Amino acid sequence: MSNSFFPSSTISWYMARMFLLRSLAVLLALTLVLQTLDLLGESGNVLAHKGNGSAELWTYLSLRLPEIIAFLLPFSILLGTIITLATLNQNSEVISMKAAGLSAHQVLAPLIVAAFGVALASFAFNDRIVSRATATLDRWQRAEYGPIPVERNGADNVWVRDGDHLIHAESVTGRANATRLFNVTIYNRSGGSLLAIVRAPRAIPQAGGWTLIQATRFDVASGMRSSLGNVQVGAGVRPEQFTLSNVSADGMSFRRLWRAIGELREAGRPTAALQAGLWHKIAGPLSTMLMPLLGAVAAFGLARSGRLFVRAVIGMALGFAYFVADNFGLAMGNLGAYPPLLAAWGPFFLFLLIGEAVLIQTEE
Repeated sequence: MSNSFFPSSTISWYMARMFLLRSLAVLLALTLVLQTLDLLGESGNVLAHKGNGSAELWTYLSLRLPEIIAFLLPFSILLGTIITLATLNQNSEVISMKAAGLSAHQVLAPLIVAAFGVALASFAFNDRIVSRATATLDRWQRAEYGPIPVERNGADNVWVRDGDHLIHAESVTGRANATRLFNVTIYNRSGGSLLAIVRAPRAIPQAGGWTLIQATRFDVASGMRSSLGNVQVGAGVRPEQFTLSNVSADGMSFRRLWRAIGELREAGRPTAALQAGLWHKIAGPLSTMLMPLLGAVAAFGLARSGRLFVRAVIGMALGFAYFVADNFGLAMGNLGAYPPLLAAWGPFFLFLLIGEAVLIQTEE
């Protein structure tokens, strides 16, 4: 067995199954507790909107649950790792594998491979489900838990400056020349004074500007309202200024965020924070592979020495230290203090080295 990277197939399946079942059990327990607390804290806001009832609470639950699962998954893998390895150590199974000539890395290999499978599933889950649920929940919360907007791929409540003038669109759909603005309000200003308010139910890009459909104008000085029909405004205001105003890394899939970053870069807009979020969409799920390494301190050392509990606590401390460093790095990346790649990948490789050092130190 010692000549193979893995133990025997029987031992590998046994360890992987034990690890996945315990991690799943921890995930279900933590999700139930956190979802209950979150629902208790937010149900008052959901029911505060007139007409909302139990159906809206279930809607909130369905939109919030994917975020909670994605948030708790690395914690669950860490705790599942510690429980699995502590159990194997307590039952002297680790000693038996070591006596058979297996190294520490061979003992951990089934758990790391299983964690890699979890990482792939986590990436797909985050990309296809969590991003959509997050975007929809954000729009619902901005509407103060009123009716959820039908268009889920657009943006809401977008403001754009055109010189001294301000343009506000309640909702934006489409991209490039297919961009459409709805419930548009233009505040014509000069020297900080409001001159007129132009409103239109719809606007479309045309001839380097925007055509307001069935626009009306309210003159502040005279107090008179007049109909303008279809009128051209906003020369030089590009569609991407509306479609890229509210880009959120959490509410986009990896592919959509990659495309949005490219469009923002072409428009001359800063993208460092979004790039950190983009790379973290890969580094975050892959953090599950670190958990067997960081929790491995619970596997090695004699259980009868009375220090198994201390070793489990050390494993949890290493895992939670990684989560703190990961959140700190991402925050620094969002502020522009760290380069995007360092913000997303720095904690991962730092704790990979720490885990290896601790494993080598505690193996004997």
